[in-house]
Amino acid sequence: MLDLRPVGFVIGLLVAVLGLAMLVPAGVDLLLGNGNGAAILEAALLTVLAGGAVSLACANAPTKQLNIRQAFVLTAAIWFALPAFGSLPLILGEPDLTFTEAMFEAVSGITTTGSTVIVGLDDLPAGTNLWRGMLNWLGGLGIAFIAMIFLPVMRVGGMQFFRTEGFDTLGKVLPRATDIARALLGIYAGLTLLCIVTYLAIGMEPLDAVVNGAATIATGGFSPSDASFNKYQGAGEYAGTVFMILGAMPYIRFVQLVRGVPQAFFGDSQIRAMLRWMAYVVCIVTFWRFVTSDQGLESTFRETVFNLVSIFTGTGFFSGGFGDWGGFGLVVAFCVGMIGGCSSSSSGALSVFRIQVVLTAIRVQIERIGMPDRTVAVRYEGRRVEDDVMNALILYVTGYILAIGALSVAVTLTGVDPTSALFGVWTSIGNIGYGFGPLVAPTGTFIDFPELAKWLLILAMLMGRLALLALVVLVLPRFWRQ
Repeated sequence: MLDLRPVGFVIGLLVAVLGLAMLVPAGVDLLLGNGNGAAILEAALLTVLAGGAVSLACANAPTKQLNIRQAFVLTAAIWFALPAFGSLPLILGEPDLTFTEAMFEAVSGITTTGSTVIVGLDDLPAGTNLWRGMLNWLGGLGIAFIAMIFLPVMRVGGMQFFRTEGFDTLGKVLPRATDIARALLGIYAGLTLLCIVTYLAIGMEPLDAVVNGAATIATGGFSPSDASFNKYQGAGEYAGTVFMILGAMPYIRFVQLVRGVPQAFFGDSQIRAMLRWMAYVVCIVTFWRFVTSDQGLESTFRETVFNLVSIFTGTGFFSGGFGDWGGFGLVVAFCVGMIGGCSSSSSGALSVFRIQVVLTAIRVQIERIGMPDRTVAVRYEGRRVEDDVMNALILYVTGYILAIGALSVAVTLTGVDPTSALFGVWTSIGNIGYGFGPLVAPTGTFIDFPELAKWLLILAMLMGRLALLALVVLVLPRFWRQ
């Protein structure tokens, strides 16, 4: 029988911390006197009490260390419990969402997807918009931590390639996790502060700078304005592009850079590949848009680089009229959205690492066809990619593509048109945030999707953030019988 008390203890603490975080937007709205502060404060108290009660009830666990099965349960439970409580301020206060809509918004925030069901963001109380930005920021921090600590140990999606000495068992992970978490928090907070200061320097309003700054580094995309970065065209787009790229880089490399090991950062294969691929697609799409429209070169380049980087990194901010780019631009955007940012960052989708290894494996197979007697191993950064890593990675990529197809069909069966369904699932499972299609175009949101379709997109967001297999394994009866 699986002992869930260590999992409940951790979940209870995290929920209580989430409730304490709600005091910040509650305090903002109470100071502003807009009538929304009391509702957020009520949500905070309920969350703290619930989290504290669960943590106390599970405090008698014989050990606080987790085994592999408990780690799978904990990883999934985090992304279910936190959005459930994180939705309370959106239900009890403005904008007074239904449970389904609030869950969609909270899951989108904590998974750093950036899709929204709220129309009229500019009219929301400051505390509500601040809470949305905080959901992005807290989710991005948690995602980076899990990607660095838990997924390599759980051998999910080929992430065991990044496992190092001292990470062979969770018993060894947890003591070191404290040091890693402290370093990661310092880097994450430092980048966020630098982004906020930069946004203030270019003329953003204080609330916009804070919310956009938190969402940028988290690659989350929740903006306090319906216009997103159309409100700050020019310098805002260029600054946002730089910080979105930084947010999609492996955080462990920033830690190494700060600790005086710059070669680890500048020599990272993922970083170099991501920047190179971004440059390719931006140049191609900029040229295509420039010769097929009457827009100026600088504005064409600025809109193209901002939107493509936003999609590539899975952030979700937008500027200009992305929906008017035409078929070629949308196909390119769809492809780069499938790639995503670097592993061990807050970015989503397949990740640069997995695409690199798949491309290398394809090249090796082609070489074997031409020279069948030659033994060629798949290598990444000079290291051999072992069979267990390769099998897990291929399974993940295949499952990712099949999930997009299956969920797109399922969403279509709820009455959604095929284009809106495909892009809705693509943006959800890749944690991208961009919507496209007849149902999204009128409002720029997912508010017009049927309720069942919203729940399918919630499932897609969670599957994408939980690396698919970490969620699928929990529904296997054998997992619970062990």
